[in-house]
Amino acid sequence: MLSGSRMASPATVHRRRFALQALAIAAVPSLAVPIWAQGRYPERPVTLVVPFAPGGNIDFTARVLAEPLGRLLGQPVIVDNRPGAGGVIGAAFVARAKSDGYTLLLANSGPNAVANAVSRKVPYDGVKDFTVVGGITTNPAVLTVSTRLPAANFAEFVAYAHARSGGASVGTAGNGSFTHLVIELVRARTGLLLTAVPYKGTGPAAADLMGGQLDAMVDQVTTAAPLVTQGRVKAIAQLGPRRSHLLPNVPTLAEQGFPDIDGTLYTGLFAPAGLPTDVTERLAAALEAALRDPSVRKRYHDMGADVSTRPRADFARYAEGEARRWAEAARASHVSIDE
Repeated sequence: MLSGSRMASPATVHRRRFALQALAIAAVPSLAVPIWAQGRYPERPVTLVVPFAPGGNIDFTARVLAEPLGRLLGQPVIVDNRPGAGGVIGAAFVARAKSDGYTLLLANSGPNAVANAVSRKVPYDGVKDFTVVGGITTNPAVLTVSTRLPAANFAEFVAYAHARSGGASVGTAGNGSFTHLVIELVRARTGLLLTAVPYKGTGPAAADLMGGQLDAMVDQVTTAAPLVTQGRVKAIAQLGPRRSHLLPNVPTLAEQGFPDIDGTLYTGLFAPAGLPTDVTERLAAALEAALRDPSVRKRYHDMGADVSTRPRADFARYAEGEARRWAEAARASHVSIDE
């Protein structure tokens, strides 16, 4: 040993050995990359199931969201329409899917709240069988009447209905639908005399309303507003907590003396139950960022929907509360599609 030299300490030798090993690994990409990339989400395209046919409000909501959400996740988000049974078919598909974040559901109050409220045969629980990622929009319902009716407000419509045998005929999107439960809630809280007329969707009901074969109908403000502005139907009451910007001159039912009625439809992003926490947080953060995008907000605003501002945990409680609320409404009105 040379005079004046010192032997390296064991700790120093260990650090040098570790550094040499790290350099060796970094020199071989096939070894270094998997260590960094293992377990990252998402690593492939994400499927966004829409449980309704193309062209409707929910489909539009999904397609507006898909591009910015995919950009934020770093993978394409592919919209997959799986319509049928009022949204139940598509929702059931997602409920059965692997809970890995690659199959998501963009749905509304229908399949995630109303379906269980009106049927015991739905093959999933709208609350327990899904992981809530976050809210997207809310969209109030509106009560419209034929232009042939003399009613200009809700009180006059009630008077018209009570002067007729069987009351007013009110169209819905079908027995057990969201619009059916909304009008039953209106009937229970206001004493409105009516006959609910089920249609296969709101389109045929709107055609009969414009043709004068129907007295009134309940629809989402997003689809009803164009008919109102064109003078083809009259809107006499908004059924949400405040006036929609699409119909600023139409008062809510609360403004007309009935404050305990809320016919608001939500849309939200869901995954199968048991989604890992890190994946849930990744998706929730991407959703929140997408909804802050001015172009996304403008497209939803132009559609007539309000962008959800609830944090994920608050929206989860809200969605659970909506399931209970509509279940209670269905029981009180004896609405069921199982009979």
